[in-house]
Amino acid sequence: MTKKVLAIDFGDSEGRAIVAELKGGKIALEEIERFNNTPVTLMGTTYWDVLRLFHHVKNCLLKAKPYEVESVAVDTWGADFALLDRDGVLQGNPVHYRDKRTTGMVDYTTRTEIERERLYEITGTEIMEKNSLFQIESLQLNHDSHIEGASELLFMPDLFNYLLSGVDCTEPSIASTSQLLDAHTKQWSWEIIDDIELDTPQLPGIVPSGTVLGRLLPDICTEMGIEPMDVIAGCGHDAQCAVAAVPTAEKDFLYVVCGTWSLIGTELDEPLINEDTLARNLSNETGFEGRTTLLRNIIGLWLIQESRRQWKREGSEFTFAALEKLAAESEPLKCFIDPTAPEFTAAGDLPRRIREYCEFTGQYVPKTVGEVVRCIYDSIAMKYREVKAEIEQVTGKKYPTLYLVGGGAKDAELCQAAANACGIPVTAGPAEATAYGNAAIQFIAKGDIDGLDKAREVIRESEELKRFEPENCELWEEGFRRFMEVTVEAEDKE
Repeated sequence: MTKKVLAIDFGDSEGRAIVAELKGGKIALEEIERFNNTPVTLMGTTYWDVLRLFHHVKNCLLKAKPYEVESVAVDTWGADFALLDRDGVLQGNPVHYRDKRTTGMVDYTTRTEIERERLYEITGTEIMEKNSLFQIESLQLNHDSHIEGASELLFMPDLFNYLLSGVDCTEPSIASTSQLLDAHTKQWSWEIIDDIELDTPQLPGIVPSGTVLGRLLPDICTEMGIEPMDVIAGCGHDAQCAVAAVPTAEKDFLYVVCGTWSLIGTELDEPLINEDTLARNLSNETGFEGRTTLLRNIIGLWLIQESRRQWKREGSEFTFAALEKLAAESEPLKCFIDPTAPEFTAAGDLPRRIREYCEFTGQYVPKTVGEVVRCIYDSIAMKYREVKAEIEQVTGKKYPTLYLVGGGAKDAELCQAAANACGIPVTAGPAEATAYGNAAIQFIAKGDIDGLDKAREVIRESEELKRFEPENCELWEEGFRRFMEVTVEAEDKE
């Protein structure tokens, strides 16, 4: 019997709606809507245009009307949140995680509120300024009127669920990006909440990922002329939707979710929190069925995306396919950057910063567009290799294949570079991993697929995967040695 659901996926730069049909043991995806998700900077603060985004959500529901979908689930990026007053009314637009308000907040919090080691021991989460904890601390420290007048905090997917269903709650995958969730109990850490003196707003109640929250609000059905459907709190964090779609049959596997960010990690039954994982800043995030994903966040295709925007500002517009071709025509391994270096996180002239980094570290300075993109590909791939070695060391396991899912799976140059750098085959796909995972979790919630392992089997049968074998291994081994020398030297100089 055919089943259909609607997956609404918000990325950093755009959103889309995809109808997923389960039929004959396979899932078929059809994109029905795509829209921009452009943040707005106003008087020095960068916001998400959340009312416009919800307008797009309603339009997605309207576009899905002919398909007679049974349910809808929303996933978004992590860490950011909205504040509601006691009447459930939105307190301003949510602020973007790249906003400068959290600058210095990690140092402040771990110096005055809770020790870094204890914070990691509880949450197991990579300590980054963008995490919700440090955003909240910034608001409290500056006596922000929105947080002082707020009754409840909702993370971004939870906000959309609330606006669709009227139910205010969260689930573990998005909550684990906050640095407020106890990694072992999957509940809020009252020790951290007490330490930062968070009295208001209240944090939402936590329900299991895949919970059916209720039906679409009657007002929305009337306004859009659509039939009621279930609203499901799937995995609200888009990265965990993508991990759910990794097409592996193995229990122990290594994956990269490659989009604006690259998340490289493995899946474990329990959190792995010790001095080694802290030293490597590895993050224990919660995935579907309560599984733990041990991972590192590194900058991914943001480097390409923002460089492309800079070239457009300079009058040269390139498609991503054209940039890939220019990179393929450029000599590999001539220069490297550290993708995690702070100078590459902010918007602006990234090609200039890449050249400055190469000059600062005494390397060849890329001159052409193709050389800059080649440098980005090689550097991201080398970072995968570095983190792969760290994960293998802390888990005591070896991983024979790297599964690369998400938008980067369409980029053959990046996939081949990853195989070359890591010295193992790369299985690429699905590119629409987030949509597959979002939909599969809905089908599991509705009883149409029997659990996560079965869902991965269904996705394997649904998608044509590509395999990239490592090439020129000795050359890339030498390149990795130089990459490590360069990045360590740059860190020491700073």
